Amino acid sequence: MSKHMVAAMMGNGESSIHNAPEVGEVGITADMLRALGIHVEISRTEIRIEKGAEIEPRVPDAFTGLNRIPILMLGPLLHLAGEAFVPLVGGDPIGRRPVNFHVDALRAMGAEVQVGDTGIYAKAKRLNGTRIELPYPSVGATETVLMSAVLADGKTVLKNAATEPEVVELALFLQRMGARIELSPDRRIVIEGVERLRGAQTWLTGDRIEAFSYLAAGLITQGEVRVHGCPQDRLVTAITTLARMGAQFDINDEYLCATAPPEGLRSAAVQTDTHPGFMTDWQTPLMVLFTQSQGMSVLHETVFENRLVYVPALQKMGCEIEVFDQCLGGPACRYHDTNARHSAVVRGVSKLKGADVTLPDIRAGFSAVLAAAVADGPSTLRGVHHIERGYHRPFEQFASLGLNITRQR
Repeated sequence: MSKHMVAAMMGNGESSIHNAPEVGEVGITADMLRALGIHVEISRTEIRIEKGAEIEPRVPDAFTGLNRIPILMLGPLLHLAGEAFVPLVGGDPIGRRPVNFHVDALRAMGAEVQVGDTGIYAKAKRLNGTRIELPYPSVGATETVLMSAVLADGKTVLKNAATEPEVVELALFLQRMGARIELSPDRRIVIEGVERLRGAQTWLTGDRIEAFSYLAAGLITQGEVRVHGCPQDRLVTAITTLARMGAQFDINDEYLCATAPPEGLRSAAVQTDTHPGFMTDWQTPLMVLFTQSQGMSVLHETVFENRLVYVPALQKMGCEIEVFDQCLGGPACRYHDTNARHSAVVRGVSKLKGADVTLPDIRAGFSAVLAAAVADGPSTLRGVHHIERGYHRPFEQFASLGLNITRQR
């Protein structure tokens, strides 16, 4: 939804985003936009955005490291102000997410870009359409090209683009704003630049990461969870993976329901990948689920080399997990000749115990809550603000699942 907010700043007229989750990312992005001269109004699950009369081309240094949204503002700011400065990006410490894909794309479109110690400065009278091929189908870089090319002069052809549902959802919103975007086969996107964009409305689809996380929460406690608002087509690979482990599903147009089998879940070997593969953000709750499944499971992470940064916290709670720098559970990936510890072997069923752990990021935070839910004794989880940054009212959701959580201020 934060990407939609950035796209909306380019429209002539008001845009509205409906069914927006109440997460920390929304507030951070709204404050950034306001600092740029964009009017933002948030009312429960609706966000209204309209650009002001004057645009400030600099994202304040105060937003340094809070999330990765500033990098996506470069293209829109170049269109609105002819120049842009964004501070260094942040986000979860899950591995290198270099900005060079974004920078190279903007330079290819005619922008002058300087990367400094405190941020990125760019300047361009007008961006020009061009041909760009990404070295890796990066979601963020694909979004940068989309939002930079829609108002560029001429046609942009992007090869090896990310095709995640969230990318398509952003493209559809831009199309409603008047952009000309063609989704072609073989990871190719064609964008014909237009003179101006208008305001538009959109209704966001439920978050597939959140949906999977709560499905895993029900299964790990041998229960049943019904998830509303996330279409089945966004969870196809995840559903099949859980079904192979023994989960039983009831799916219709209203909800997805997962139930744990009486005999318990089976082990599995899973490799993360770009869409339509198994999503990297799904593997953190899956890892905890592995610890409560019968036998040895294997997880091979191929998207981020430091995604397993959360494993020590789970080990402290009794999870029997060992990480390796070899490619296990799938073919060799781009990290096969590095020192990145990107594979894990998990022994189940592990007897977990309560512990005092610090949560390093959003997804790791949720996995620690799952581990605490099945552990013997109480757990103290520090850094819960990470969960609130990425999940809609998480403590209310946990309470609805019967989990006893007391928040200490």
